[in-house]
Amino acid sequence: MGQASVDALAGTLYGRVREELLGRATPLSTYRIQLHKGFPFTAAREIVPYLARLGLTDIYCSPYLKASPGSTHGYDCVDHKQLNPEVGSAEEHAAFCATLREHGLGQVLDVVPNHMGIDAFNPLWFDVLENGPSSLFARFFDIDWSPVKDELKDKVLLPVLGDQYGVVLERGELRLGFQDGAFRVHYYDRVLPVAPGQYGRVLRRDLEGLESRLGAEHPHLLELHSILTAIRNLPARTETERSLVIERNREKEVIKRRLAALAEASPEMAAHIETNVRALNGTPGNPRSFDELDALLEGCCYRLADWRVAGEEINYRRFFDINGLAAIRVEDPDVFAEAHQRIFDWLRQGCVTGLRIDHPDGLYDPTAYFLNLQEQYFVERARALFDAEHRELSAKWPEVERRLRERWQAEAGAHVDSPLRKALFVAVEKIQGGRERIPEGWAVHGTTGYRFANAVGGIFVRPDAEASLTETYYRFIGKAVDFEELVYEKKRLILRDFMSSELNVLAHRLNRVSEMNRRSRDFTLNSLRRALAEFIALFPVYRTYVDDWRPELDERDVRYIQDTLRHAKARNATLNASIFDFLGDVLLRRYPEHLGPHERAEMLAFAMKVQQVTGPVMAKGLEDTVFYVYNRLVSLNEVGGEPEQFGTTDDVFHSRNQERAEHWPASMLTTSTHDTKRSEDVRARINVLSEVPEEWRQRVARWSKLTAPHRASLPEGPAPSPNDEYLFYQTVVGAWPMGPSLSGEALTRFRDRVREYMLKAIKEAKVRTSWTNTNPSYEEAVSRFVESCLDPASSRAFLDDIRSFKRHIERAGQHNALGQQLMKLASPGVVDTYQGCELWDLSLVDPDNRRPVDYTLRARLLEALDREAEADRAGLCTRLTANMDDGRIKLFVLAEGLRLRQRQAALFRHGGYRALTLAGPRADAAIALAREHGQSVVIAAAPRHTLSALAASGGLAGAYEETSLELPGSYASMTFRDVFTGQEVRPGRQAGGAVLPLAPLLAGFPLVLLERSDG
Repeated sequence: MGQASVDALAGTLYGRVREELLGRATPLSTYRIQLHKGFPFTAAREIVPYLARLGLTDIYCSPYLKASPGSTHGYDCVDHKQLNPEVGSAEEHAAFCATLREHGLGQVLDVVPNHMGIDAFNPLWFDVLENGPSSLFARFFDIDWSPVKDELKDKVLLPVLGDQYGVVLERGELRLGFQDGAFRVHYYDRVLPVAPGQYGRVLRRDLEGLESRLGAEHPHLLELHSILTAIRNLPARTETERSLVIERNREKEVIKRRLAALAEASPEMAAHIETNVRALNGTPGNPRSFDELDALLEGCCYRLADWRVAGEEINYRRFFDINGLAAIRVEDPDVFAEAHQRIFDWLRQGCVTGLRIDHPDGLYDPTAYFLNLQEQYFVERARALFDAEHRELSAKWPEVERRLRERWQAEAGAHVDSPLRKALFVAVEKIQGGRERIPEGWAVHGTTGYRFANAVGGIFVRPDAEASLTETYYRFIGKAVDFEELVYEKKRLILRDFMSSELNVLAHRLNRVSEMNRRSRDFTLNSLRRALAEFIALFPVYRTYVDDWRPELDERDVRYIQDTLRHAKARNATLNASIFDFLGDVLLRRYPEHLGPHERAEMLAFAMKVQQVTGPVMAKGLEDTVFYVYNRLVSLNEVGGEPEQFGTTDDVFHSRNQERAEHWPASMLTTSTHDTKRSEDVRARINVLSEVPEEWRQRVARWSKLTAPHRASLPEGPAPSPNDEYLFYQTVVGAWPMGPSLSGEALTRFRDRVREYMLKAIKEAKVRTSWTNTNPSYEEAVSRFVESCLDPASSRAFLDDIRSFKRHIERAGQHNALGQQLMKLASPGVVDTYQGCELWDLSLVDPDNRRPVDYTLRARLLEALDREAEADRAGLCTRLTANMDDGRIKLFVLAEGLRLRQRQAALFRHGGYRALTLAGPRADAAIALAREHGQSVVIAAAPRHTLSALAASGGLAGAYEETSLELPGSYASMTFRDVFTGQEVRPGRQAGGAVLPLAPLLAGFPLVLLERSDG
């Protein structure tokens, strides 16, 4: 086949694949399922018919590559090349995918490109621990082989011990073992490799005695000497030259095979090894007996340490501060290929149709990563077509692939607006703080929806309650709180106690950069470290995206950096201001003219490394600390939220929807996820507190008196503290199950859930206790407090009063939940539903939100709803409205909304957005919008702040008697069908427009969802 023929084939393939991919539609809706041992592929396959009937277009799966044993989430992948055996076999996975195709559902798969689990056996990490810098996989992990601490040079710090190393060693908890020709160290369930160079230390012990027993010329002894020679001749574990790395990898395995064969063939040799292993393992009570094992461990490629030292000395980048999750360098092409091999197999086969990318802010170069994803996806789809039609030309594939990549890069890689950049549906778990935006250069469809969750929840908070609820909170805890200062303090705490090792690495790297210029070389390491700490603690968003892709930096990134440096200077009068100027020059790519390409690359690399740290520090400081400390109205303390902002204005909600419709129409919309601090329904109920601020103040004061006998008095203060007590009351009110009563076993389960939540919350707050420095007295006191407060035998008055209050606000909370669900269904984006949330779900933070879901019940209820709707839709709506506690109304709203999205697919994928206004006495107590595309129009309106309306004599409809939707004049000639009740509706004309009274619509159902029926 000639060159011209290869070019022609590549051109034909390119055109066909391009046409195929550009013709694919993005999801309209997703349903998130958590796959694990208790819910494997077989269970997921069984619910597919139900999910299809619900109206979904895609199922959205948690990661299911091989993870640590017992993982309930899959984010601790240990092997990218294997399925998680606890989730299912390859055959069960194939059957699951086939069932999805049969029902017309796509599959969005959660992908974890930033890190791997290393607590369990991870073959890549195990090889690094065995061979150090000479490992085939040394560059796969983000390890600093020349760290600040000299003793860690060419080693990995492993903070896995429960006590100091010497104590653990001399207690005999570290045990050497031998199996299959390899020596390994056992620490309880953890198994660690011994560096092959240390094998000789074991084998040479008492070699003279072995020789006297066997004789100098015995074949087995000669083989042992040969093995010892091979061990001595191994390339050193510090070698990084490729040929020597390959040689070491090959020869160490030969040594193991020979040693295993020798031990099996020779009982004397097996006894020799066993005796030596036993001797090295020492005798507790005799410290000197552990000297040899200590020396062997000193010669290994890792340094064992107490887990508490991780925050200061660890020299591998982690996922946040989790020692068991090591970051991988996915920017390396080999790492990218290894980490995505199976995923691209599934994409090529069409089993997976979209990806959700976990924690992109942890990536070194997110822009490049997403482009690589899209380019490789195009190539994989082309490969599938090539293999199907041109298998006989397989030898020509490399040339064809090269041509395809050249064409793709010329069209998509070089042009930000190319639709090929988004051929594969990709949603990213990007948390946006403040005015933070997704970089325009990212080849993605949008985020996973945290920003929307906070915006839509916030419109159900009454803004006029802010002053009252703030005063109540401050009075209860005995002090005012400066939110911005609190965030700063907690980020400083994270840098000091949990991520100081990351800060040290950055400081030393910045010190090397400062040495490149005579004008900055006098900056001391300590001053550079202080400046970095201030910059990171004051940084207002998760990260910037400085890279070498664009000639000009993003204006927002420049502003964030400059503003932060200005604030840092103002707060640090004793620190040389020129240090901050120097830091700004490095971060903003303002390089001295005399620097060459190498120095400039080093400065850029530093800036990009800083960006990998600001995100985790923000997440740990804000989401995982401040959100458990600032408890004014905890429904606002959500991932991506801004609890210092009291709710969301209509203008902000509509402007964000408008922006999404124009720029990110396939961005995901969520209200509950596996990461949310509280479920959508818990937050919806807590939002009602903004409607009764005075009653809330009185209730909290009463509850505090009623529960006073259960509080403990500790030397450092009451337990729980007033702040934790305030959180407890909101938690109980928000998460108390639906319905008028709760007793017996159900109350016990609820009490246990709240107790476990409160224990997690006080540890996350890091005030009186924490995960790393537990305070058993405080934790036990808080546990007793929760148990006593929720025990009818000791707190009947409190339970009766809090149950009464919960029942008082419950209906309004249900309306809030339904309203935010309607807004989600009607807004621009991909509607996401978290497992089980189609009925009421009053879950708290994980693991509470991973409880089993009763899908049999949900499927049965959906079938019954469909039958009743077919027989008498209006009557069904009346019955659902009369009895909202069982959750069927939420399931009905979701199903009808998802099915509307399928009917009006073009409108919801490409349609315009219109914010609607209201007129009348309750104009501020509803939110409304319209979607338009061609002749299709959909209108959605939801009441809010409904507590007073529900108490009115005329009920909800009566309260909105004189309130109307104001519509464009063109709507006056249209006929609409109420999606829920089936009622035909026609707006009335008014001067310059049209009007639609709400009361007649709300009389039949508490939400308004209208679909144009005459278009």
